[in-house]
Formats: sequence, C-alpha cells, structure tokens
Amino acid sequence: MNLPLWLYYVIGFPLLLGPLVTIHELGHYLVGRWFGVHAEAFSVGFGKEIWGFTDRRGTRWKLSVLPLGGYVQFKGDMNPASIPDPQAARHASAEEREGSFHHAALWKRALIVFAGPATNILLTLAIFAGFFAFYGKPVPADAEQQLAVAEFAEVSPAREAGIEVGDRIVAVEGERMEDFRDVQDSIMLYPGRTLDITVDRDGTERTFAVPVRSVEMEDRFGNVSKVGLIGIASGASAFEFEPQGVIASLGLAVDHSIGIVDMMVTGIGQIFTGERSVQELGGPVKIAKFSGEQLSLGGMAFINFVALISLNLAFINLLPIPALDGGHLAFYAAEAIRRKPVGPRGTEVAYRAGVALVLMLMVFVTINDLVHLPVFGN
Repeated sequence: MNLPLWLYYVIGFPLLLGPLVTIHELGHYLVGRWFGVHAEAFSVGFGKEIWGFTDRRGTRWKLSVLPLGGYVQFKGDMNPASIPDPQAARHASAEEREGSFHHAALWKRALIVFAGPATNILLTLAIFAGFFAFYGKPVPADAEQQLAVAEFAEVSPAREAGIEVGDRIVAVEGERMEDFRDVQDSIMLYPGRTLDITVDRDGTERTFAVPVRSVEMEDRFGNVSKVGLIGIASGASAFEFEPQGVIASLGLAVDHSIGIVDMMVTGIGQIFTGERSVQELGGPVKIAKFSGEQLSLGGMAFINFVALISLNLAFINLLPIPALDGGHLAFYAAEAIRRKPVGPRGTEVAYRAGVALVLMLMVFVTINDLVHLPVFGN
C-alpha cells in the first residue's frame, strides 16, 4: 500500500501493542481461571475505561484510555499492579478467601504470574518457527568462501592488525564461526572494543587483536544505530534455504530467540558500563515509530517485528522489579525459602519503590523518544 508514513504509524502501533498486551494478559487470566482464581477486571490499557462489559462470571472486560499496557486484577488485589493488601488478606473471611489470588497456593500464584511472559515467549517461538518452516533454514552456499576475507574497506582495523586477503575467519573471541553472519553478529555489538579474531592462513591458525571501529549507521528511515566494524568483505554472500520440519523449525526458533536475548542483555550491560549511551533506550514513542516503519515494509517485516517486541515484553516483565511479573516471582521465591510471606512493611516499601522506578523509567524513555523526533529538529 502506498500510504503516507504517518498513517503507518497510526495503524502500526495499535496493531502491534493491542494484540501483544491482550495475549500477555490472557496468559495470566486463563491460568488463573484454571486454578479457580476469580478475575475482577481484564483491561487493555490503563486509566479511565472508555468501553467495556461484565461477563457472567463477574469479570469486567474493558478498553482503557492509555494504550501502553494492560492488567488483570484478581480478587484480593489492592490495585491493578496486583499489590497485595496484607491487612485484608489476614482478616479475610472464608467467603473472601474463596477465589482470592493471594490465598491460592504459592506454586499456583507463581504459575499465574509467569503465564503472562510465557505466552509472549510462545508467540515469539511460533512466529520464528513459522518462518523457518515456510522459508527453510538459511545456510551458506559456500561456507569456506563466505568466511574468507575477499577485500578490505578503505579504513580497516583488520588489515592494520595483520589480517590478509585470503585468510579464513574461524573464531571470534574463541567462539567458532559457521558463516559470515556469525562474524558480523560477533563484532557489531562491540564498537570500541578490541577482539581476538582467529584466522586460518595456509592451514595454520593465527589470532590477531583487532580494535573494532565505532560507526553510526543510518537506515532508510533516518534511524541511527552504533555498530562495530572491522573493515572486511566476505568472499561470497549467497545463501540457500534448507527445508525444515516442525520440530527442527521449533529448535531453530529457540536458538534464534536465545541469540536475540543475548544481544539484549549485552546491550543493556553496555549501557550500564557506559559503552553505549542511555539515549539508545526506547519507549512507547519509538516503538510506535518503528512499528509504522516495519508495517510500511510489508507484512513479513511487521510480523518479525511483532515477534521481537513480544520477546522484549517477556524479557522486561521478568526483570526482578517489584510491580512487574519478575518482582512478584522474586517475592514468591523469598516466600518459598523463608516458608512465610515477606513482611507487610517490606512488601509495601518494595512495591512502592518498584512502581516509582517503572514510572520514572517510562517518563525518561518517553522524553528521550520525543527529543529525537524530527519535529524537534534533531
């Protein structure tokens, strides 16, 4: 469709976030219902309700005004963040305990909380597995030539370090390489570092310490990202696609997802160590921008982006921050070890701090997104 880009933004963001939030919350809801826990409200979005209905089980299904997430509020929750009310839980009658989330067995509560991120992970695996099953597994047509250095860029740290044309790259930082994409993935995440690159030259392996250039690259939409380059070109670039069965496709999807998570952890770690700027963090505005851009590239690009954001959503929710799913799981782990719940005062302080941290992070990334929009002259 030849539509204005701004229209893709308007369509792409709700088309991305609405289903992902709904799937995430359905994971909580369905497992909770399976265990007999009553859901008082199921909301897509936060804040004031703009539309909704109450089903025969007494659950209020609604759309809310802020489309930046969602929640399931179970019986016994003090608020949509599922923060328990210790006083109410302690003095609850037998009738109030029936169907209450906080009176369910510990393992049931843990599974209900984990079900949200789990559904996002399953969605990601289903999309990636579908791609592998439909298209096949990409394998280099000539692996030997693909790993061989054919030429150097005008500025090439690899050449300066001693690597020569014809050398075949066999390992980066001790990790064996299967094709040139492995080499790219092993280098682009580490701009500014010096990496040990092992090559095969005339049957002998040699290792060179290669400083990685930090280069800012811009895509067709003007998005700038910092990547690492060493200034080499592959001797061959062709790939062939091997057909895959369902089980093999699922295994490839798991491997691919683990690789993405590893990249996310590496990137976050680099932000904490100062190797990357905090300006690389993105929030809802940047997600809306990227979703529209990917939608403009076609359905397959957008579905792939859905899988990436779904995996990101699961990863973020599993962080051990109170008020997120991972924070709840951390409290349940402490309860399992102590054989009793964390004290009401500690629970309240931790959850309030967690909510404050999440809100501050949301404000920061939103401002960060806004100041990088073209309308502000950047």
